[in-house]
Amino acid sequence: MLEQIFPKGHQSYLQSPAGSLLEDFARWLVDEGYMGRTLRGHLFHLKRTLECAGNATAESKFSAADLAALFAVPSVEPQAVKPYRHTQHRFETFLLTRGQLLPTSRNERFAMLLDAYRDLLVDQRGMSASTVSNHMRTVTAFLNNAVYPGTPLAELSMPTVDRFVADSGERMSRQSLQQVVAHLRSFLLFLYNHGYIHERIGTIDTPRTYRDELPPRALPWRDVLALLHSIDQSSMVGCRDHTILYLMAHYGLRPAEIAALQLDSIDWAQRTLRVLQRKTSSELLLPLSVHTTRVLKHYLNFGRPVTCGRTDLFLRSHRPATALCPTAINEIYKKCMRASGLALQGSTAYSLRHAFAMRLLNRGVGLKVIGDLMGHRSLESTCVYLRLQTEVLREVGLPLRPAIVNSPTRRLS
Repeated sequence: MLEQIFPKGHQSYLQSPAGSLLEDFARWLVDEGYMGRTLRGHLFHLKRTLECAGNATAESKFSAADLAALFAVPSVEPQAVKPYRHTQHRFETFLLTRGQLLPTSRNERFAMLLDAYRDLLVDQRGMSASTVSNHMRTVTAFLNNAVYPGTPLAELSMPTVDRFVADSGERMSRQSLQQVVAHLRSFLLFLYNHGYIHERIGTIDTPRTYRDELPPRALPWRDVLALLHSIDQSSMVGCRDHTILYLMAHYGLRPAEIAALQLDSIDWAQRTLRVLQRKTSSELLLPLSVHTTRVLKHYLNFGRPVTCGRTDLFLRSHRPATALCPTAINEIYKKCMRASGLALQGSTAYSLRHAFAMRLLNRGVGLKVIGDLMGHRSLESTCVYLRLQTEVLREVGLPLRPAIVNSPTRRLS
């Protein structure tokens, strides 16, 4: 494989002390869809790193700490640090698939406890994968920062919990801190019910938030149209980004729902789009307008790689051409928002979803229909998206009758 990738310079790779490991890594990269300059760059970075660190064979095992030390090469130029980090992440994934990545010892003493709590969230409470991940992130941070090494878990006390909550509150909003407190309450109740701690310490004060205390997140529809119009569709990336934001604005889709779309989600004969709503685990069949059909066809013809062999609708622009993740879609919005030159600072990708809901409300669509289209189980969730704009409030006020204002015999109280 190395001979095919480096027709002229393969000897230096084959004669390297880590030649067998480089050969295996090259085969894995090709199977993952890497090619061209990206493929050669990863192999060059790994060869240089392993040769600076010493001998490494195809059977060598590494820990995450070992990789961090290996790729902290002092001789690397500052502008080349990011490519080396990318190679480090790819090599770590390669080792994980081969069983050559040693487990980290940071959470080793809590490994069984975390596995038991994860099973509880999945099997008994039926939480989704993303919700479980959020719970486990909070719980892991709590155990790492609140329970000192050598301290028994049974000695966990309320002051320790309060200190962790106070530290968390210094770096996050009240809305985010509410979620942390909810995660901790659930975990501490689990510890008490299973005998890990001997007193109930889950009574944690939660920060107060008030409905409609935040300003409306919906963008004016004219700004949404201006944002879409500002995207340069002459490139494949621009064509893809325009299609993603168009679907979010005109159909109210979440970033995770956009990322999950497949080629067969589009029924060209019936002109429908099948969407798996993540929060309700239900399928929604949406009609495709003539203009939406034209946008999707333009993207498939000019904005999507045709030789990738994947069925995901939206793909990364760099090799390998794998599916986009929800975080990448949020970054696409930020990039397009900054490039547009519009005064949209403070908005997020979800602002397009809010704009979709407000547009339906302004057109007289009922709240129940809006909630169904947005995948909400309760009317309260839908109302969060429908915070009235100032212009809407001005239309609600009734004019005073002239007789009441001008009459000298009427007293206003």
